[in-house]
Amino acid sequence: MRVLVVNTGSSSVKLRLLDGTELTGSADLGAPSTLDPSEVGDAVGKLAGESGVDCVGHRIVHGGAAFTSAVVVDDRVRAELEAVVELAPLHLPASLAGLDAVRAALPSVPSVACFDTAFHATIPGEAATYALPAQWRDLGIRRYGFHGLSHAYAARRAAEILELPVDGLRVVSCHLGAGASLCAVHSGQSVDTTMGFTPLEGLVMATRSGSVDPGLVLWLQRQHGLSADEVFDGLESRSGLLGLAGTADMRVVLDRTDTGDEVARLAFDVYVYRIRTGIAAMSAAMSGVDAVSFTGGIGEPSAPVREGAVAGLEYLGVAVNPGQNEAARGDANVSAPGSPAGVVVVTAREDLEIVRQVEALLG
Repeated sequence: MRVLVVNTGSSSVKLRLLDGTELTGSADLGAPSTLDPSEVGDAVGKLAGESGVDCVGHRIVHGGAAFTSAVVVDDRVRAELEAVVELAPLHLPASLAGLDAVRAALPSVPSVACFDTAFHATIPGEAATYALPAQWRDLGIRRYGFHGLSHAYAARRAAEILELPVDGLRVVSCHLGAGASLCAVHSGQSVDTTMGFTPLEGLVMATRSGSVDPGLVLWLQRQHGLSADEVFDGLESRSGLLGLAGTADMRVVLDRTDTGDEVARLAFDVYVYRIRTGIAAMSAAMSGVDAVSFTGGIGEPSAPVREGAVAGLEYLGVAVNPGQNEAARGDANVSAPGSPAGVVVVTAREDLEIVRQVEALLG
């Protein structure tokens, strides 16, 4: 099956054509809001050639409570997706614009929506529920989780690298990029994750704060007169590594720590401390851990981050081999010899997870 994978961001639409698991072509287009269906059609024509495309798989960040698995997009589904835009106002409009452009360009090819939130639909009530008034929870407020496509693939790939069966395997998946989250994956299913109602909850990220005391938001508004928009901008775009070190680039943070920069050292220590305590929390959700996987734009290339993230977790059986960790390129087993739990590096391949879901849905 030839699947066109569409990954829509705020500033670009990335097209990847896969024949089974083989990547046969790619193209990056402009912002979805300005995308013309003819531009998409031309790009797909160049990618697919005479063989064409059998189906399209779209990465959609948020499916709300209604969409807990991949679904073929028709006008009814499209309308239901429009109805949950308020849950992800920064992401869903771009995703829907890309979806519309591709459907218009390829009207006879089935489009399948694959949701980052869907993987976390299996999280039990005690992990998904906020202790809030019932009237608020009735508005749809719960912990949805994100990065689900990445976590699903990374956990499954970790089992392959370690040559372990998925059934019964307890994996803490660490997706570390500009956005970052952990996921507890037990027997291939998500049972907890660090992101919640929005992608702001959880770990320290490039420009996002991660979890903070909600009381400080009220304090900034009441005592210092900040508007809701000003607080949101601060937490979303001016916090995280950027707020701590003045840069959102982990590579720069690491370079500065090597020169003895104490500001950068604190930023690094805060970053890996949140990951380390998060791994312990995710293991508690599974009564232990058999493997830890690292993926994403920071998780894959940064040996110091991996080493710092698992430092002190020997009591859980988690440790890295320093030499293998430093030398890791691409998928790799970096576990310390004899450690009960494996530690692996996994190249992020959400496209393969989307293909898997499309093939499962369409047969």
